[in-house]
Amino acid sequence: MSSMKKYNLNNFRLFLLTLLILTYLEIVFRILTKTVVFNISLLYIFLYTVFTALLVYFVVTWGSNRVNKIIYYVLIFMITCLYAIQLCVFKMFGFYFDLPLLWATDQVMDFAGDGFMLILENILGILFLFLPFILLLIFNRKLVINKQELKIHIGLLSGCIFVYTLFIASLCLNDGTINSARDLYFTIHNNELNIRKFGVLNAFRIDLKRTIFGFSGKLNIIDDYDDQDSDENIDNTIQDDSNDDDDKMPEYGYHYLDIDFDSLINKESNSTIRMMHEYFKQDSGTLENEYTNYFKGKNLILFMAEGFNEIAVREDITPTLYRLVNSGFVFNQFYTPMISSTIGGEFQELTGLVAASGFLSPWKSGENSYPFGIATSFENLGYQTYAYHNHTYTFQNRNKYLASLGFNNYLGCRNGLEKRINCNRWPESDVEMIDATVNDYLGKDKPFMVYYVTVSGHGDYTFSSNAISTKHRNDVAGLAYSKKPLAYLATQIELDQALELLIEKLTEAGELENTVIALVGDHYPYYLSLDEVNELADYEKDSEVEVNKSNFILWNSEMETISIDKVGSQIDVLPTIYNLFGVEYDSRLIIGRDILSTESEGVAIFANSSWVSDKGTYYASSGKFVSREGIHVDSDYVRKMNNIVSNKILLSRYIMQYDYYRIVLGK
Repeated sequence: MSSMKKYNLNNFRLFLLTLLILTYLEIVFRILTKTVVFNISLLYIFLYTVFTALLVYFVVTWGSNRVNKIIYYVLIFMITCLYAIQLCVFKMFGFYFDLPLLWATDQVMDFAGDGFMLILENILGILFLFLPFILLLIFNRKLVINKQELKIHIGLLSGCIFVYTLFIASLCLNDGTINSARDLYFTIHNNELNIRKFGVLNAFRIDLKRTIFGFSGKLNIIDDYDDQDSDENIDNTIQDDSNDDDDKMPEYGYHYLDIDFDSLINKESNSTIRMMHEYFKQDSGTLENEYTNYFKGKNLILFMAEGFNEIAVREDITPTLYRLVNSGFVFNQFYTPMISSTIGGEFQELTGLVAASGFLSPWKSGENSYPFGIATSFENLGYQTYAYHNHTYTFQNRNKYLASLGFNNYLGCRNGLEKRINCNRWPESDVEMIDATVNDYLGKDKPFMVYYVTVSGHGDYTFSSNAISTKHRNDVAGLAYSKKPLAYLATQIELDQALELLIEKLTEAGELENTVIALVGDHYPYYLSLDEVNELADYEKDSEVEVNKSNFILWNSEMETISIDKVGSQIDVLPTIYNLFGVEYDSRLIIGRDILSTESEGVAIFANSSWVSDKGTYYASSGKFVSREGIHVDSDYVRKMNNIVSNKILLSRYIMQYDYYRIVLGK
C-alpha cells in the first residue's frame, strides 16, 4: 500500500515539474522579448500549459524508466529549442518565424553566420531558457518516470479533454473585441498576436495545424472606403481648388478593366473565389486624377534599396538621397513595413499586395500569373525592360518571380554580372552595379524601364566584416554615434554615390529630363537595435510601427516639388506609378492604392495587423488607437478600419493562393 502511494506521488511530481518548466519558459521568453506578462493572456497560457503538461505525462509513461526518460528529455529539449529559435529570430528580424516562412524565404538559412553571431549576442537569454533542461541533466538520477497503468492513461486523456474544453470556453471572455482570442483562434491568422495571446507553444501548434490542413479566414464584404469618404475629418492631401466651381471640375474615370464579375460569380463553384468576385465587384477602386499620365512616355528607373530608411537621409553625408527625398513628389507619411524581411518588401513593391506570411511560396515559385507585372505592363507600352541585382541572381528565387513579372533579361551575380563587377566580397557594390549596367539601356531607340535591387546596405553593420562599411569608414569618422549606426550610415553612402553616378550618366546621355527615379527600401535596418535606430532618428520611434517610417523617392529633375501628406506604404507604389505613367490596370484587383488619389483614405499595414491611417495609428499588440492631433473619430471607426485591414490581408493571400489573376483575366 505504501509503495502504491509513493508510485502515484512520483508521477504527480512529474506533472508538476513539466508544468513548472513550461510556465518558466513562457514567462522568461516574454520578459526577454519585452512582451506584457500579466494580462488576460496568462489565463489562456496557463490552461494550455496544464493541457500540455498532462499530454506530456500521457506520452512519456508507456515504457520503461529509461525509455520514458529519453522521450521526456527529447520533448523538453525540442520545446526549449522552439523558444530559443523564436527568441533569436525575433531579435534578428523583429518578427517571429512561422512555418510558411521556411518555404517562402532563404533569409534565415542563407545568413546562418549572422544567426550564429546573434546566438553569441543573446547567449545569456538562451542560457536562461535552457536552464531547466540543464538542471534535468544535472539531477538526472533523481528523475524516475515509471510506466503507468491503462486506467491512469485514460484518466490523463480525460483530463486533457477537460482542460482543453476549459481553454476553448475561456476564449469567449473577451469575445467581440478587435482581434479577440476567439477570432485569433478560429478566423484570423496572425502569428505574432497568437504568440502574444496564447504563448509560443500553442501558437506553434496553431501554425503547424494551419500549415498542414490549410486555413481560410473570414472575409467581410464591405466597401472599403465608402464609410470613410463621408467622414468630415478626412484631410485629402492633394487640394483641388476647382471645388469652388463645379463647371471647371474635370470628370475622371476609374482605373477599371472590362471584367464581367456577374458571369464569374454565376459559374464559380469555389465559395472563397466566388466571395472574392463579389468583393471586387462592389469595390470602388480608385479614380484617375490630376496626375494621371503625368510621367507618360518618360523612362522609369525603380529601386528596391536594401536597408534604406529615412534615418540614412542626411544633407552632410548622403546629399543625393537628401536631394531626391526632399524634391519631386515628397511623401511625408510613408512606411516600409517589416514583413518577412527582403522578400516581403519586394513582393509588396512589385505586386501591390500585402505580404502577410503564409502565402509567399507561390510568389517565390514564379508560377502564378501577373498580368499587371511591371515589366509586362511597360513592355505593353513599348518600353524595353531590364532588371539587375548585385548579389546571387537566384537568391530567394528572384530569377523565377522576376520572370513571372515579365523581366526576360534579368542579370545578377552568377549569371553574367560577375563578369562586370566584383561579386566575391560581401556585400557587393551598388556603385559598381550602376557603372556596369547603364550602357545597356542608354542610347537605345525605345524608352526604358529598369529595376534595380541593391545589396550594399545589408547588415551586419560592422567595420570588421562588412566591405561597404569599411570602404566608407573615413566618411563617417567624425560623427558622434556608436559603431553600428556609423557602419550603417557608411553602407548608405554607397547607395547615395550610386544614385549620384546614375544621375551623372543620365545627364551625359541627355536622358535626365526624360527619366523618373523611384526608390523604396525593403525594410528598416533590423540589424540595428531600436536604441541604435533612435540614435539616428529625428524623433523617438517605437518598435511596432514608427520604426518602419521611411521615404518613397519619386523624382524627375524637371518637376516642381509636390508635398503629399496622405499615408502610404510599399503596396501603394505600383498603382501610384501606373497612374502616373498611364498604365492600364484594374485598381480593384490591386490591394494597394494610388497615393495621389484624393477619394480614399491612406493606410499602411504592418505584420501583426497594426496600421496607420490618415487619422491615426492602431497598435494591434495592445488594441490601442492613437488619433492624429486635431482628429476625432467615432467609436465605430477602429472597427471598420480593422475590417478593411483584415480584408486587404486576406485578399492578398487569396490572390496568391488561388492564382486569382489567371482566373479573372486568363493569360
